[in-house]
Amino acid sequence: MHFGYTIVYVPDVKAATDFYAAAFGFSLRFNADDWDYAELETGDTTLAFAAERMADVVGITVAPNRADATAAGIELALVTEQVSEAYATAIATGATPVSEPHQMPWGQTVSYVRDLNGVLVEICSPVGG
Repeated sequence: MHFGYTIVYVPDVKAATDFYAAAFGFSLRFNADDWDYAELETGDTTLAFAAERMADVVGITVAPNRADATAAGIELALVTEQVSEAYATAIATGATPVSEPHQMPWGQTVSYVRDLNGVLVEICSPVGG
């Protein structure tokens, strides 16, 4: 077994993929013609977005991600050597600042933003880097 996907349920898949392209430089790998589902090129693990209504299609219930609600108890961690620059770019493209870049006791630099849907995103350096 291996970890293959993170799928975030959102109200507008195209808007989410456009945001992640602009904020983090990810390119579109795949999208359903109706934009009910899309995947981004992010490295080893796929970051995907599904329209909230797709939860009903697959028979599950999800709590909606919203910018004005408390963030869900999960984060997307994006790793880069240029944390400060990536944080600034994310904010400039519409992310909501949560925590500016700072160094942790173990040497890692971390920062947090929330995306346009309120999803918590950690922008961090490699552990030990």
